Amino acid sequence: MTRVQQIGVVIGLAIVAVLTILRAGDPGIFKLIRGVTFDEYQRLVPRSFEPMPVRVVDIDEASLREFGQWPWPRDRLALLVDRLSEMGAASIAFDVLFAEPDRLSPRNVVREIAGVDPSLAEKLPDNDEIFAGSIAGKPVVLGFGLSNEGSYRPPVKAGFAFTGESPVSAPPFLHASTPLRPQLEANAAGLGHISLNPGNPSPVVRAVPLFLTDGEQLYPNLAIEALRVAQGVSTYVLSGAPDRAAIMTSAKIGDFVVPLTAAGELWLYVTPDRAERYISARQVLAGAGASPDVAAAINGSVIFVGTSAAGLQDIRVTALGENVPGVSLHAQAVEQILSGQFLSRPDWADGLEILTIAVLGCLLVVVTTFVSPAVALVCGLLITAMALVASWLSFLYAGLLLDPLAPIVSGSITHFAATSFRILVIDRERREVRRAFGHYLSPSLLHRIEHNRDALRLGGDDRELTVMFVDVRNFTEMSERLAPTDVVAFLNTLLDALSRHVVANEGTLDKFIGDSIMAFWNAPVDVADHETKAVRTALAMRATLAELNAGDAFGFGPDQEVGIGIGIHTGIACVGNMGAKTRFNYSAVGDAVNVAARIESSCKEVGFDILISDSTALSVKGMALIDAGAIPLKGKSSRTKILAVLGDEHVAASREFAALSAVHRQLMQALHSHSKNTRKLMDTAKLRADEVVGGLVEFYRRIPSRTNHFRELPAVIEKSAADAEK
Repeated sequence: MTRVQQIGVVIGLAIVAVLTILRAGDPGIFKLIRGVTFDEYQRLVPRSFEPMPVRVVDIDEASLREFGQWPWPRDRLALLVDRLSEMGAASIAFDVLFAEPDRLSPRNVVREIAGVDPSLAEKLPDNDEIFAGSIAGKPVVLGFGLSNEGSYRPPVKAGFAFTGESPVSAPPFLHASTPLRPQLEANAAGLGHISLNPGNPSPVVRAVPLFLTDGEQLYPNLAIEALRVAQGVSTYVLSGAPDRAAIMTSAKIGDFVVPLTAAGELWLYVTPDRAERYISARQVLAGAGASPDVAAAINGSVIFVGTSAAGLQDIRVTALGENVPGVSLHAQAVEQILSGQFLSRPDWADGLEILTIAVLGCLLVVVTTFVSPAVALVCGLLITAMALVASWLSFLYAGLLLDPLAPIVSGSITHFAATSFRILVIDRERREVRRAFGHYLSPSLLHRIEHNRDALRLGGDDRELTVMFVDVRNFTEMSERLAPTDVVAFLNTLLDALSRHVVANEGTLDKFIGDSIMAFWNAPVDVADHETKAVRTALAMRATLAELNAGDAFGFGPDQEVGIGIGIHTGIACVGNMGAKTRFNYSAVGDAVNVAARIESSCKEVGFDILISDSTALSVKGMALIDAGAIPLKGKSSRTKILAVLGDEHVAASREFAALSAVHRQLMQALHSHSKNTRKLMDTAKLRADEVVGGLVEFYRRIPSRTNHFRELPAVIEKSAADAEK
């Protein structure tokens, strides 16, 4: 193991340790992500709705329209209890707080009227007494709420028996509750808290605490009190851990055993909200009595009385993402207990997830450090797949809630960190080698070598290239006047400034040959509109050289300006790796390269700095081009047609170029026909030339010595000149 690998392992294991400790602390974000994951499982496979002897008598909008706004007078609730009891309800649980006296009671109404004899009020009926009398002796369970004020705690109507260590301190703590009306509290068969998720900031109700504690006494919730009263049992049997206090494992309620979390919570496994679960209170209180269907549904059922009316704001969110009345979740808890379909997160789940993070994290660190990143990535993907499949199958077949995301996220972080370390540190030598070769090879060639395993083989391909040659005018004279070090400084300044434009316009720098540059376009990768980009590069070089001369960048003085010649040609060339197997260069050879070099050499004879062949000009649209004749090139049997590049689209659109182009076309025709107006047209062209671009006057001065280049005007040149004029 190298020192760098040792450092990588140490850093990786440190990250694994931090992630393991973080998971052991179980921060809120982990709980939130875990809850959302379990919600998705339920949405994929929700609990199937089955008809159960559980119903919600709903104080819905229709009931409020018929009997008036809430709260109703309690004598109407007494009538509701009587009707439900007559129809054989097994238990009647109110998800309603009865903490205040009934303000609609006749006795209370009269007491508030000034001047009325108090003794008269005592003779009037009291709705609280009527309601208390109605629930006496009936299986009615009332709900109480939690309070942050006072110290009141309600009486407990059931007994508790324990197995294992005492779980009394396991559930959420009850500081105080809202007192119920004394006569109602005394006559109720059961009392249960109605809070669904006390102390939980999440709007989604995923688990319901079946018990609360004040440290000495346990208090059941409304759902299990309704189930207890319906069965006529008097005692809850709670199981704790055999060797550890303050942990609940299950609760026995009559004939039903309910698995619980360590804090005494029931994980809700909900069904989609169904209309069959609800009976409107209006149907129960109907003047003609309830229908036979309603009576049959209520007979033998656990009844929860609550409201779905939107204005009463008792709406909760389930794991399925549905907004449902809070009372329906109490009903669903009882349905779940009756169906025996439970979800559980065993006490060993946290330990398993923490151990998984530690073991798999260490494995990923070792694999990523000592094996290829591809193998490490495959291992990471396999771990992800295994965690997801194991978690899903545990939920589907055993109802176990095991978190797959904690190991996956921790493993991903570990893999990313180890891979990043490898790229930044272990592969540092490779980057240094690349930087070293970058001094000798072009970036495009380096890219080919890195991404193409055949790039280092000898051979080439025939491609259409646009080839450029750039040469310094009168370099031999300059080098004779300068010291060798000054020559090198001059060339470095000039070639660096000019070659940048090749790269900027997607060209490939082939080589520097003394004072010359060879470049080409459309290799090693395809370059769209490569002819135009080559011409733009030449124009940019012309502008850069003018700036260097104007600023005396070479130190020759204002009277010693440097000039260049540029030749461009488009044609088929062979491009690829050429040389010996042990040392070669990525270059281009062929007739197209030779023609470009000859065109550049012709700049001296033609007297202009940028010349292109007609094959290049055919694909260059909108630029300022003029016919420069058809010149003989060494080794070519026929003359090559060339054009001079005056400027870009802005120059081509100028009035000065339009005037020059018209005169130039007349001059070309005069030369072709040996017209007597040739001299006059040439003088006119010289006058127009300075208005378009500098150096063009010399071009016209040399035409008399090269009239043979214009004796034949091929149609393609005439067309190129016409396009340039347009």
